[in-house]
Amino acid sequence: EVQLVESGGGLVQAGGSLTLSCATSGFTYDDYAIGWFRQAPGKEREGVACINCSDTGTRYAESVEGRFTISSDSDKNTAYLQMNDLKPEDTAVYYCTADLAAYGLDIYMWDFWGQGTQVTVSS
Repeated sequence: EVQLVESGGGLVQAGGSLTLSCATSGFTYDDYAIGWFRQAPGKEREGVACINCSDTGTRYAESVEGRFTISSDSDKNTAYLQMNDLKPEDTAVYYCTADLAAYGLDIYMWDFWGQGTQVTVSS
């Protein structure tokens, strides 16, 4: 059974940093693309970053480029999202996702999802 468990969310002031973790199990980690999506109240879920999902290895949403960094530890079957210079508009529930063949941040390409972790950025 595929399992994705996010952690590391919380409340932070604007300009601050957080690192989210996604612990995975139930699949061959190195064969899969791992992504982070987020959903703010009243808005659609949107792609933030993914790894092993493009020709260059990673892809970022324009809104987080240069501030967020996705990384992966194959020994721990865990992916991370380092978020710096956080802004109030980054407030959302952040979801970890995995797929065998996802390419890019189109939500319909991603099969497996975690339960999400809340990130709140105060101004």
